[in-house]
Amino acid sequence: MSAVPVLVVVGAGPRGTGLLERIAANAPELLGPGVELDVHLVDPHPPGGGRIWRHAQSPLLRMNSMAEDVTMFTDERTTMDGPVRPGPSLAEWAADPAAHPPYRPAEDGEVAAELHALAPTGFATRRAQSGYLDWVLRRAAGELPDNVRLFVHQDTVRKLTGDPDGPQRVHLSDTVLLADRVVLALGHLDSAPGPETAGPRDFARRHGRTYQPPAFTADADLSGLAPGERVVVRGLGLAFVDLVALLTEGRGGRFAPRPGGGLRYHPSGREPVLYAGSRRGVPYHSKTGYRLRGPVPPFPRYFGPDLELPDEQVDFRRDLWPAMAKEIGFGYYHELFHGHPERTALSWAEFLAAYDRHPWYGPERVELVAAAVPDPEDRLDLERLDRPLTGLRVGSPAELQQHLRAHLRADLARRSDLRHSADLGAFYALLSLYGHLVHLLPAHPLTARSTAAHLDGWWTGFFSFYASGPPGFRLEQLLALSDAGLLHFLGPDLRVDLDEEHGTFRASSPALPGHHVHGTALVDAFLPRHALDRTGDPLLRQLLRDGRIDEERLTDPDGHAYRSGLVRTDPDARLIDPALGHRPHPRRTALGAPTTTRAPAAFARPRTDAPSFRQNDAVARRLLTELQKED
Repeated sequence: MSAVPVLVVVGAGPRGTGLLERIAANAPELLGPGVELDVHLVDPHPPGGGRIWRHAQSPLLRMNSMAEDVTMFTDERTTMDGPVRPGPSLAEWAADPAAHPPYRPAEDGEVAAELHALAPTGFATRRAQSGYLDWVLRRAAGELPDNVRLFVHQDTVRKLTGDPDGPQRVHLSDTVLLADRVVLALGHLDSAPGPETAGPRDFARRHGRTYQPPAFTADADLSGLAPGERVVVRGLGLAFVDLVALLTEGRGGRFAPRPGGGLRYHPSGREPVLYAGSRRGVPYHSKTGYRLRGPVPPFPRYFGPDLELPDEQVDFRRDLWPAMAKEIGFGYYHELFHGHPERTALSWAEFLAAYDRHPWYGPERVELVAAAVPDPEDRLDLERLDRPLTGLRVGSPAELQQHLRAHLRADLARRSDLRHSADLGAFYALLSLYGHLVHLLPAHPLTARSTAAHLDGWWTGFFSFYASGPPGFRLEQLLALSDAGLLHFLGPDLRVDLDEEHGTFRASSPALPGHHVHGTALVDAFLPRHALDRTGDPLLRQLLRDGRIDEERLTDPDGHAYRSGLVRTDPDARLIDPALGHRPHPRRTALGAPTTTRAPAAFARPRTDAPSFRQNDAVARRLLTELQKED
């Protein structure tokens, strides 16, 4: 090994970029005098944006957060040991890129024009975000102290070898990097289609039909969906929104303002006809178009470090959710009482004192809210929010479309009306819950059943449904496509059967008894869930094959087992190595989406104490301390 310690970071997307920023911030303190360090970033995609946020994708694909709500920088609310290095949000950077060194003009004229016109409350394209992330990486590189050198390799890591007490060999296409420490910051990864897709894949092959399994929409091959073809779509989340954009505007159609409000769609004639449904039966809630009227609620109040939990394995619904639901209610009512006191019948102090005393599940809390909030529409109903179409039964497809359009219009109206800013208070609570949950789980593991059904299942879905929805204009576009007859809603609890007699995908919902839709194509509009045993990443495949990484496998005392598909790491983000007796590997770390840290988001809303920022700082400080000793 060289006398200079070496750190190799595999993945130069937002997570690798965020880690580099924290290395630059902490190195002056933690690297001793005269200690040098070489850092290598390796990614086959352009550094900064990585694969998901690369420039080379459709300009129709946008972020689902407002530009002012996207940052890569720590701030005064980040709870960490390292120094705060403030930096601009996407909106602040876009307002005047030249004011933020190191400035480099956008090579793409369309992106430059977009950045110039981008409002703080606008939703940038992913290509514009790519420019921001490229700048963040270059700024972090420029802030590295003189004793830290950076090398960037646009390449794929094929293999990682080396003994735990010796140098690690990072095998690229035509060279091998020798490293003292290696970090896998791989981001969102593909997996081969799972066993649940075998039936539709075989059916489509035998009948000459088209089936698109879960995929990152920007990379999906949609050419098999023919103009005018009836396409059944499972899923109404963000992948669905991207799919719709690519199959409409992406095929030459256009949206235009309708006199009196709303949009009208002018088709190109190349669009398929979409029949879409899901478990809930409705698209994600649109993003709010306003800010809080009152102060930001002081989180956490009920769900934080002081939460009392049982000594045995934890059940999400029994042990966590009551406090989590109460925290969401606190965020909601804090904004209602502070931002709209005229719609409340008690003072905030009176309400909060009683709210503190009452458990979430119980008549006392219900009675308190009824007395303090006169209008039922101002009361938080989490069950109705989660399943808005529960019990829906209609008599015709036309009635179902009418009901769903009314739902979309109501959601748009509520999310654009400042009178309902309490919804944003609930949103802030959800962000707080997410951050504290990531911190709490390593010390209080859930049962296998609860991890599968509640944590990775229901909670992840509910969080995304409420907090990760698209911009409002996307719902306006869905309404326009519905009016144009190119989008039909199928309803909740969607069922898709493989109809051998007709050679079609037959879709139905209990909301419309006795009615079926036959499609000649099926699209599963879900983001692919990473499965380690089916991973598309060559490095993870090699490590798994060699027995050097392990998948999270949970087993309850009664034998019930669950495989999450995630790579096991310890609380300090070290890779668990089966060859070391399932102990942490001292020289290998892994961060982000495919790991059991369960903190995939690499950028965040300012001043929300994002868990990924905290984790980046802790890992950077640990690595620098260890590498200083390697010198």
